Amino acid sequence: MSLRQVLIALGDPLVEVQAAPHGLEGDVLDVVILDPDDVPDVRPGDFALVVGARGRAALPLVRAAGAGGAVAVAVKVDAPAPVLRQAAADAGVALLAVRPEVRWEHLEALVRGVVQTARSSADAGAVEVLGDLFGLAQTIASLTGGIVSIEDTASRVLAYSRSSDEVDELRRLSILGRQGPEPYLSMLRDWGVYQRLRSGEEVVRIDERPELGIRRRIAVGVHAGAQPLGTIWVQEGETPLTEESERALLGAARVTALHLVQQREPAAAFRENLLASLLDGRMDAGSIAEQIGADPDRPAAVVVFALRGQEHADRTQHELRRTEMTSLISVHAAAYRRTALVSRQNGRTYALLPDLPPKAPLLALTREIVAAARRHMGLVVQAAVGCTVPVVDEVMLSRAEADRVLDAMARDLDAEVATLADVRSRVLVSETLALLAEHPRIRDPRLDLLDADLARSLLTYLDEFGDVRTAAARLHVHPNTLRYRVRRAAEVGGFDLDDPLLRLFAQLQLRLN
Repeated sequence: MSLRQVLIALGDPLVEVQAAPHGLEGDVLDVVILDPDDVPDVRPGDFALVVGARGRAALPLVRAAGAGGAVAVAVKVDAPAPVLRQAAADAGVALLAVRPEVRWEHLEALVRGVVQTARSSADAGAVEVLGDLFGLAQTIASLTGGIVSIEDTASRVLAYSRSSDEVDELRRLSILGRQGPEPYLSMLRDWGVYQRLRSGEEVVRIDERPELGIRRRIAVGVHAGAQPLGTIWVQEGETPLTEESERALLGAARVTALHLVQQREPAAAFRENLLASLLDGRMDAGSIAEQIGADPDRPAAVVVFALRGQEHADRTQHELRRTEMTSLISVHAAAYRRTALVSRQNGRTYALLPDLPPKAPLLALTREIVAAARRHMGLVVQAAVGCTVPVVDEVMLSRAEADRVLDAMARDLDAEVATLADVRSRVLVSETLALLAEHPRIRDPRLDLLDADLARSLLTYLDEFGDVRTAAARLHVHPNTLRYRVRRAAEVGGFDLDDPLLRLFAQLQLRLN
């Protein structure tokens, strides 16, 4: 994981970049503690935390971090420190200023969690993971309209969302690693909030407490079976929390459970790796159904999603947006079916939905996901719904159909969501065009002799079944002009437009241009 991605995950109010002589793209491989009383032990790729020395007193350790090849060195500063910035620039290491009230053990745990998640994901092999907890927290914030914190069972903050809204005192103190207001925490205990969060899958509403500077909240427990793993808290921001926010939070809890299990058991086979294994043919569908607790004899379907309009985004931006999209899909899929699997492969995100009831509203669910991506994240997403197959063992048929539809949508369809029934003719034509593009030898070379105006005019004429006036209107030319161009095309190519087979093939080949 690059230093930039770590900093994006941490965000405010923990650290601030003071110097970055080599940019922020270096990979963070480990987190180390530097103490003035110890001999510095720094290796390339380290994220170094200077503990026990502030301001100018940290100069030797900043220089040592740079000499050892550290990517970044974090120092507590009480005021601007130009001497430290210059030392970091000279040493070639990024300098991060840490707010004085931040607890070092809290910052270390957060950074180490981000780095270990990335490392575990890389160790998983062929799978592209859903993203770290910070990315998931940001997704939950977008879906609920609130300000999110994810905590473990000891109420330690594991990740949180960035926010432009005003945060309350409980949120601020939690992120800084300090305990929240005891009167408020005591009330939560007296109200049985913690007990309800630990005991089941229920969204709990917590009223505002203006006298304590505490805003309204909703929360949900995160569980693996009957075992509690943590809690997601959503503080209300400028936008009121709604029933839709609560539904999104319920799905988010199920996805968060996967992340927390992965962190506890990094060597385990991740759920997203199960789907990747199925798509790659490395595991059979029956085995995967058994592992996720799905009924292999019930209907299932695959939906595939692709992010559009990212041609000009740099690699980091594109990856972050893909992660946001995948997290969003995971939240919605988990809310709909507990046994759903989501995985990224070859630039696409696949969702396997097993245990489907009769007449499952897959189109409505898919449209909801695409609309949520656009509304909450500003992402342009296209999705294709594969056929519903009677048993899990046939899901590859659904995946193949979904891919065919999405391929056609990418080439010449503006729709956001489609099934094969919606666009069957477009899919068939699109696949034929792909074949023509891949095998130039089966194309008619006479059609390649036409310039752009003649080719466009002939194609429009053929599309309109020889109706000159309608075709001319589409081209915004006089009918006589179109008649001339059609005759000229036949002369240049040396073909006979009275031949119906030639007209049929010309309609296809001219669509390649």
